Amino acid sequence: MQARQSLESHLDNWAVDDPRRVAIADTLKAVAFAATALSELIGRGPLAGSLAAEVGGNAGGDVQKLLDVRADELFADAFRTAPVAIVCSEECDQAVAINDGAPLGVAIDPLDGSSNIDTNVSIGTIVSVFPAPADGMSLPQGREQLAACFVIYGPQTAMVFTVGDGTHAATLDRAAGRFIVTATKIQIPRGRREYAINASNYRFWDPAVQAYIDDCIAGAEGPRGENFNMRWIASLVAETYRVLQRGGIFLYPRDARPGYQEGRLRLVYEANPIAFIVEQAGGAATDGIDRIMTIQPRSVHQRTPLVFGSSDKVENVVRYHTEPPATGEHSPLFGRRGLFRV
Repeated sequence: MQARQSLESHLDNWAVDDPRRVAIADTLKAVAFAATALSELIGRGPLAGSLAAEVGGNAGGDVQKLLDVRADELFADAFRTAPVAIVCSEECDQAVAINDGAPLGVAIDPLDGSSNIDTNVSIGTIVSVFPAPADGMSLPQGREQLAACFVIYGPQTAMVFTVGDGTHAATLDRAAGRFIVTATKIQIPRGRREYAINASNYRFWDPAVQAYIDDCIAGAEGPRGENFNMRWIASLVAETYRVLQRGGIFLYPRDARPGYQEGRLRLVYEANPIAFIVEQAGGAATDGIDRIMTIQPRSVHQRTPLVFGSSDKVENVVRYHTEPPATGEHSPLFGRRGLFRV
């Protein structure tokens, strides 16, 4: 059996001697270095202290846990050794300048799913890499990303990444303390009958989302003509990893609750990198109307609805928002504006 390649070797072979590629590779190596240390800390659970203890609030108004802070510190230290000029973190109010003149910018959610810290459910890190803005301030659209990755800390610690040449995965060899590439050119399966959404918020959704889910629930007897299973882990990295492996669709729509009218996930350091990874795996990502990676960010912590998964299912959701339905019982619902229209 052919020996597996380390993440470092994979990135070096891709970068060769191209200066920009070398910078991207070095930045992803920095992510892997910090993620290895964070994985060990998470694996210790309560033996490492009260990692789920609340220590304040972050820039986005979410409760900040001790592990959020520790994760942010680990990645901030790692990026200081990489060719990174600015870091936009969920845990900081504004972008932080670190290496003047460096070619890259990074946006990061250091610890996605922190509400799951003390429940032993998979949590993760999400990273977007983009050209350092000339003015040091402006944020690029998602389609300008140079690389993206997420790390999932679960039974396995895995890093899923793209540098624009497909979506790949590396698994942490805990004994060796390094990531080994275990999958390349991942493709999201089409035709799978799974959807992930927090159904407890049904009453707050726009009618377009209600209609889509109603048709899934109706199963073989409904207009979709097939039965569906629902999944909901409440961890974005875990949901994404499952979709990459099994197909289906994930929906986190905006809804009528206070604080959710513009969606809940962050565009710059959650939706954009996930969209890049998903698209490179043959899938699609939208806010219900527009492709996620064409939305111009207005601020570091801007929120957005997010729907992603196999392209056939995502396209179907867009049709529920933009076209009259084929079934008469849903027609009145589409006389109103769609969920993600401003």
